[in-house]
Amino acid sequence: MGSLVNSTTGSMLKNAMMPMFNGRPDPVLQDALKKVSPQAQAKAKATATDFESMFLNSMFSQMTTGVKGDGPFGDTVGTGVWRSMLTDQYAKNFAKAGGVGISSDVFRSLILQQANKS
Repeated sequence: MGSLVNSTTGSMLKNAMMPMFNGRPDPVLQDALKKVSPQAQAKAKATATDFESMFLNSMFSQMTTGVKGDGPFGDTVGTGVWRSMLTDQYAKNFAKAGGVGISSDVFRSLILQQANKS
């Protein structure tokens, strides 16, 4: 979905291909995007990415809680706070790079809800 929205202006590209959903063309989302302003699309994309980042942060935090020993994920004094900042940055970078696919579904849901309001 990221290729359809211009990252600079947040608006749809003129010659964009039809958005895909579950590997198939998604005319419902394409019609909904026509009803939603470019600013609202950019805000929905940012919200969806933030949501995925929070989910990934939770997953990364759970993955590292049982790690013992030295190093950035160890259980030494002071690593708890540092580890939480590190997992937060990992999560943000993963989500910004495309994540695991949660943000595209959240984005689709947000856009469809906004289009149905108008």
